[in-house]
Amino acid sequence: MVGIVTYGSYIPVYRIKSEEIARMWGDREDYPAKGLKILSKSVPAYDEDAATIAVEATRNALRRKHIPGEKIGAIFVGSESHPYAVKPTASLLAEVFGAYNAHAADLEFACKAGTAAMQIVYSMVKAGMIEYGLAVGTDTSQGQPGDALDYSASAGGTAYIIGDRDVIAEINHTVSFVTDTPDFWRREGQRYPSHGGRFTGEPAYFKHVMTAARMLMSKAGTEPKDYDYVVFHQPNGKFPLRVGKRLGFTKEQIEPGLLTPYIGNTYSGATPTGLSAVLDIAKPGDRILAVSFGSGAGSDAFDITVTDEIEKFNRDAAPTVRKMIEHARYVDYATYLKFRRMIVEVDE
Repeated sequence: MVGIVTYGSYIPVYRIKSEEIARMWGDREDYPAKGLKILSKSVPAYDEDAATIAVEATRNALRRKHIPGEKIGAIFVGSESHPYAVKPTASLLAEVFGAYNAHAADLEFACKAGTAAMQIVYSMVKAGMIEYGLAVGTDTSQGQPGDALDYSASAGGTAYIIGDRDVIAEINHTVSFVTDTPDFWRREGQRYPSHGGRFTGEPAYFKHVMTAARMLMSKAGTEPKDYDYVVFHQPNGKFPLRVGKRLGFTKEQIEPGLLTPYIGNTYSGATPTGLSAVLDIAKPGDRILAVSFGSGAGSDAFDITVTDEIEKFNRDAAPTVRKMIEHARYVDYATYLKFRRMIVEVDE
């Protein structure tokens, strides 16, 4: 049995309401976030970045179950906002948690880099190469002021330690589907990404998520009614519900892991954090389907079964995702720009 041994998430405490962003840009009634069901988004503090979020998420995972650093044989960190272009986030985590013998690398595949990290670590444990591996999806995603992404690009992350002992959620199957679809990109040196608007839904998000989900259910011999929960990548609050309906899932299966209306799109952290919210409430025997999406484009899908071990697992040792969502401090647009270093203080 190979799967999740422990997990932890971190969502910055600061938030900005979509109404406040709309007020600054004069969008008033028909601002983009309203139709996409985004009420607010998380904002990283001035001293937070993808690396600090990864550290805090991993700390929360280790609070729930301590795994000595010397037993963590691999660290992979997925993000599209690594603080350094040349210097890994993964080696920083190795230093913080004493995992000096770990295979360590950073990954980048838009919003699915976190689930790609999970697949690599899962494969290494299954192959017997390592005892435990750490996979993290973390981002402080970028959105140009005034752009539609200004309403959704947010911050957060989740860490998973995967192994073959004391597994709380077994990974039964995982598959991937990829194509070269130019729906979203950021060239080297550019501060903000570009998006090919008409490609965003079709043939990007819906084609890849639906294909990966169907591939997985075919491999597992399952259908939508076999799952208690389903987590889809959530660039907004609307797409996951729409893709779920097209695949035959119900609103009740989707909503426990749907976080974007409250914290925005955490990019590489989105699907892992949605899954984390589900694990916060899951019971033994619950079956979960999780499907990520990364622009450019591709999807990873997982079939997961919660084990009896979760009843002995100390979920209360770290904050749940919903608790972090509730614990919010709202800021105005100027403070948001300052925290994101889009404006700076000038000494007189």
